[in-house]
Amino acid sequence: MTHPIIGELESLQNATDATAKQKFFKTGESQYGYGDSFLGIRNPVLHTLSKKYKNITIEDIQHLLTHRYHEARHLALLILVLQYKKAAAQQQEDIAHFYLAHSQYINNWDLVDGSCYHIIGPYFFSRDRTKLYSLAASPSMWERRIAIVSTLHFIRHEQFDDTLKLASMLLDDPEDLIHKATGWMLREMGKRNEAVLLKFLDENLPKMPRTALRYAIEKLSKSLRQDYMSR
Repeated sequence: MTHPIIGELESLQNATDATAKQKFFKTGESQYGYGDSFLGIRNPVLHTLSKKYKNITIEDIQHLLTHRYHEARHLALLILVLQYKKAAAQQQEDIAHFYLAHSQYINNWDLVDGSCYHIIGPYFFSRDRTKLYSLAASPSMWERRIAIVSTLHFIRHEQFDDTLKLASMLLDDPEDLIHKATGWMLREMGKRNEAVLLKFLDENLPKMPRTALRYAIEKLSKSLRQDYMSR
């Protein structure tokens, strides 16, 4: 029997948008999203549904998060974010552990980027952060992306050390999506403290992937951008 929330999602499917999303999220053979299934539901609709279902049980969330539909997994994560923000300390711990235990289903960049710094970042903000370094060393590209993007929460609280250390770990990563995420976090850090970013760039420029560098320097002055790209 179809879960009622899955049934509602299926009633909202749009074949044209589904086809576009299949291409946008690289679901072809040998691409990073290979095998993913889309219904073609747009993000504002999913956000509306997340508010509607924000109080569902963890069992229902698990059903959504382990489903083959990308939008079901996306909805599950949006609900988890809402629940985490309202939860008491013990429930927040449970949610963070649940998130990490199900990381294999958080398997595209939009799923990672829309959830990890709302859950994993806040959870580890006042805790030992060793787990982030384990994630950064994971064979899973998505776990590595979770590690670096989660530090956006630290950056927003003027803490840069873990972003810098994780970025250094990931400079020789084989995946372009990790280079983009690393550059993105360095850029966000640089918006708050340009001197720290420039020091990192000067120390690591010879080994920085071109993509990471382009993302990292995006908010610098034109002359600085030109200087770093020419070097």
